[in-house]
Amino acid sequence: MDNQNFSTTIVVDQSPAEVYKAVNNPRAWWSEGIEGITDQLNAEWKYQFGDNHRSKMKVIEMIPDKKVVWLIEENYFKNAKDQNEWVGNKITFDISKQGDKAQLVFTQIGLTPADDCYKACDWAWTGFVQQSLQSLITTGKGQLEWFK
Repeated sequence: MDNQNFSTTIVVDQSPAEVYKAVNNPRAWWSEGIEGITDQLNAEWKYQFGDNHRSKMKVIEMIPDKKVVWLIEENYFKNAKDQNEWVGNKITFDISKQGDKAQLVFTQIGLTPADDCYKACDWAWTGFVQQSLQSLITTGKGQLEWFK
């Protein structure tokens, strides 16, 4: 089990195009504390949550209505033993049509149960994807407040 990457899945009534558009707007579903362009190939951007967590991301793959991949170039967790725990991980958003619905599979390649942050990251990513991102896709408004 230690080699399993974290993953969570949602299925929505919206189109793959609507899912793709929402994924590429992480300010609306992950954090307003994002600086930089998030919806262009090779764009680099930064995420910050207070003094607890900072990351630098790069958009390394974009296939319209099908896939988005972010590479984590830098990372800092206030209480982590290993500040490089996320560095080199890839966050993938695989989008597919499932009948008249769209499925989104979120995976953080490299985030495994052996990592210090796994339990907290599992909880956070599950909430961001299954609550906030799903709400953005289905209602047009993310639920950033769920995390506060």
